Amino acid sequence: MEPTAAPSCRLLFCLLISAAALRPGLGWYTVNSVYGDTIIMPCRLDVPQNLMFCKWKYEKPDGSPVFIAFRSSTKKSVQYDDVPEYKDRLSLSENYTLSISNARISDEKRFVCMLVTEDNVFEAPTVVKVFKQPSKPEIVSKALFLETEQLNKLGDCISKDSYPDGNITWYRNGKMLQPLEGAVVIIFQKQMDQVTQLYTMTSSLEYKTTKADIQMPFTCSVTYYGPSGQKTVHSEQAIFDIYYPTEQVTIQVLPPKNAIKEGDNITLKCLGNGNPPPEEFLFYLPGQPEGIRSSNTYTLTDVRRNATGDYKCSLIDKKSMIASTAITVHYLDLSLNPSGEVTKQIGDALPVSCTISASRNATVVWMKDNIRLRSSPSFSSLHYQDAGNYVCETALQEVEGLKKRESLTLIVEGKPQIKMTKKTDPSGLSKTIICHVEGFPKPAIQWTITGSGSVINQTEESPYINGRYYSKIIISPEENVTLTCTAENQLERTVNSLNVSANENREKVNDQAKLIVGIVVGLLLAALVAGVVYWLYMKKSKTASKHVNKDLGNMEENKKLEENNHKTEA
Repeated sequence: MEPTAAPSCRLLFCLLISAAALRPGLGWYTVNSVYGDTIIMPCRLDVPQNLMFCKWKYEKPDGSPVFIAFRSSTKKSVQYDDVPEYKDRLSLSENYTLSISNARISDEKRFVCMLVTEDNVFEAPTVVKVFKQPSKPEIVSKALFLETEQLNKLGDCISKDSYPDGNITWYRNGKMLQPLEGAVVIIFQKQMDQVTQLYTMTSSLEYKTTKADIQMPFTCSVTYYGPSGQKTVHSEQAIFDIYYPTEQVTIQVLPPKNAIKEGDNITLKCLGNGNPPPEEFLFYLPGQPEGIRSSNTYTLTDVRRNATGDYKCSLIDKKSMIASTAITVHYLDLSLNPSGEVTKQIGDALPVSCTISASRNATVVWMKDNIRLRSSPSFSSLHYQDAGNYVCETALQEVEGLKKRESLTLIVEGKPQIKMTKKTDPSGLSKTIICHVEGFPKPAIQWTITGSGSVINQTEESPYINGRYYSKIIISPEENVTLTCTAENQLERTVNSLNVSANENREKVNDQAKLIVGIVVGLLLAALVAGVVYWLYMKKSKTASKHVNKDLGNMEENKKLEENNHKTEA
């Protein structure tokens, strides 16, 4: 680019003044800078060969120049003018680029780079623009609550330290709010700090809320200009508590009303759908026209069946807004006749009834000795096996814990009854006599025997079941005997007897035994005699040499004696 020449002057001062007046025709150049950063302004002129020095200046609003930096082309020295606002902030490089550190709003000026030769001055103007991004907008002074159908101040949206100033916009649930008379009022203000020249923007919002605004988010945004164009920053969401009057009242029953039984505690809870909800109500009990003032709950303790009815509640200041509910107090009565411990005689009749009275149909179960019966008991003629512990139990299945039970302990008494039987052993050596006894309380059995004979296992007894058991003895009589069985309990003493004949086979057995004993005794005597004879014989044989003849005679006699012994043995 060819610089425009100016008329020649001998003095430098004249050159600079004339250069300011002539303004060579180089177009304006704009540098956009961020607040606090370094502003960099190239000279944008081709350096002439006969350059003497470079000079930078800025222009005041009235057009007068203020020189701020000088650099010689020969001495390579740099000088900065005594301008207070640029002290220690300037830097002029070898290529005559001027840098200004820590950009300020006051740096928005028209700066000029001047290249001076002996006969010319060349200029290149640069316009500096400084931008400052504002702080993130914030909703402050927020309302604690908003009342419906009233114009409420929602809050202020504030964004600070902006340059140039920005614009604030309000949103409801992401949709932009526009001013609307009586419903949306937006007041915008901006204020500049005289020191920093930065702007603070504030926008207040007055808004007429409805129930539709419940849980709706409100936001605001600030739109500003930066080095690269227009930008927008949004605030955090703000959700407000919406106050609205009660339009409906409801009543609740705790515990659930289908499970209330006699003895329970009932808590009535009244609720209004307003915000904030009402704190006090009037409660109306069945048969009582006047309401009872209470908090949102009212408790009845240990309710009875006569508490069944309609319960109501209403607002204190608006009695026409009322709610009601019907409550049934469930009950269950059981009457067992007879009950407790009952003693009857065997063969008696005993009518038994279990009567149920309940608020709804109830189930009935009969148990005997912890075993469920198929039907209710009925006794037209009592037996011992009918005795036991009977329980009639009833319950309402829909009402937890509502059960009743009554018990009957039936005792069947009877005087002892005896039946005796006998059985002969196949060997014929013994007979088994059995005394069958029936009665309650359990009779004690006693045996007596009239006559002689041996008794074997006298006290063998069977288990006592359903009022019956037996006792048996095994006997081998030597003659005809009479056995008596006596059964006795608290009611009576009963006696029964049975005649038992002697056993004929036993006499034969006794004769045979006597014969065997006689044979054994004879054998023992014969053996004893033979032993004595042998002993004598041995003694005499020792003197044989002295009395030969005599011995011979004796031998004759011994032979005869032996023959006699053999006969005796035979």
